Amino acid sequence: MIDCIVTTAGGIEEDFIKCFLPTYLGDFNLEGKMLRENGINRIGNLLVPNDNYCKFEDWIMPILDEMCIEQKEKGTVWTPSKMIQRLGEKINNEESIYYWAAKNKIPVFCPALTDGSLGDMMFFHSFKNPELVLDILYDLRRLNLMAIKSVNTGMIIIGGGLVKHHICNANLMRNGADYAVCINTSSEFDGSDSGARPDEAVSWGKIKGSARPVKIHAEATLVFPLIVAQTFAKFHSKQGIAEK
Repeated sequence: MIDCIVTTAGGIEEDFIKCFLPTYLGDFNLEGKMLRENGINRIGNLLVPNDNYCKFEDWIMPILDEMCIEQKEKGTVWTPSKMIQRLGEKINNEESIYYWAAKNKIPVFCPALTDGSLGDMMFFHSFKNPELVLDILYDLRRLNLMAIKSVNTGMIIIGGGLVKHHICNANLMRNGADYAVCINTSSEFDGSDSGARPDEAVSWGKIKGSARPVKIHAEATLVFPLIVAQTFAKFHSKQGIAEK
């Protein structure tokens, strides 16, 4: 059902980090200075201790070394999606989204892979092995060609920003997606891409004029599981019963 995933660097690294140590529920109003003095980083109302990132560094550095060796000895062309697949294979933890993506050969694209802790790790690693190269153009071609060669395309976009635009722009290459569901809490008045209604994407040719796109103004972690339960999960359950 899923041909590919597009996400942020944070969406990648935090998935792996949670496999090592827990992230804690905090509060949006906790004082930044106090958290900093105690080695705690706040993501909204989530709290991530510095130790989590140290554990992540210990895990990923040897993998970056291996990638560097493969590039030198085998001529491997590393891309963000290939790197994410390798990390998904290495994590070997069923709690990871990217473990399952790698297992099911679902490519995961991240056009801004360096924009987070992953980028920090690659920066640190570059002083030891400056030869490692990631080819982002290769991934751009791969994603755009997936859209171009598809008979129909559908987009489920959770949140906005870079990820939303990257998915929509791939569909521009085929004169628009056939189906689109956007879930976020952003408003259109500030001119942001995150807040834009689907009709704006229609004007660009990123969604077909004949499509019936939907934007759901809601918090995605509350709404998306309900959507999945009433659509994909229900279809999967019926299919399983029919096969029996």
